[in-house]
Amino acid sequence: MLAPFLDKTKTEAGVDEAGRGCYAGPVFAAAVILPKDFYHPLLNDSKQVNEKNRDILRPIIEKESISFAVASVDNHEIDSINILQASFKAMHLAIEQLNILPQQLLIDGNRFKMYPNIKHQCIIKGDGIYASIAAASILAKTYRDEHMQQLHKEYAHYGWDRNKGYGTAVHRKAIAENGLCQYHRKSFNIIR
Repeated sequence: MLAPFLDKTKTEAGVDEAGRGCYAGPVFAAAVILPKDFYHPLLNDSKQVNEKNRDILRPIIEKESISFAVASVDNHEIDSINILQASFKAMHLAIEQLNILPQQLLIDGNRFKMYPNIKHQCIIKGDGIYASIAAASILAKTYRDEHMQQLHKEYAHYGWDRNKGYGTAVHRKAIAENGLCQYHRKSFNIIR
């Protein structure tokens, strides 16, 4: 079972990103403040939850969270500042949009660029440990998937409705045949 909090005395926001390893599209991040007693049996790290259940969880998280926000950084900015900095920036943008300032941030992963005046804890595989990080992972993933579905309408041959911009065999084959488009991350040296 996921832990409801790291510190019961503090208002905590779980923060996670989605789409860091993709060939195309933005990186998304979400920040979520859950009630201390929040529980849902389906909630887990978004990679462990199937698409149907992620879609069930999203409106529940949005309705029951104390505050949530989702932000993204596009592929052009990823190319100019690098994917790690872009991930941090998307996280900062999400935190900035929360309507309550948390006292502590629970960050999924091992690195984070400090957000002004808020303590943070980096937690490796935190989305499988803390409910708020798992909730952030669900929101980041579902919002990004939805965005890639939209981009798919423009460039259907890349198969983004299924691969969401990740470097699957279908996506790599389409790149080999059609080259890169305006949504691809040129800094990823996709075409050797």
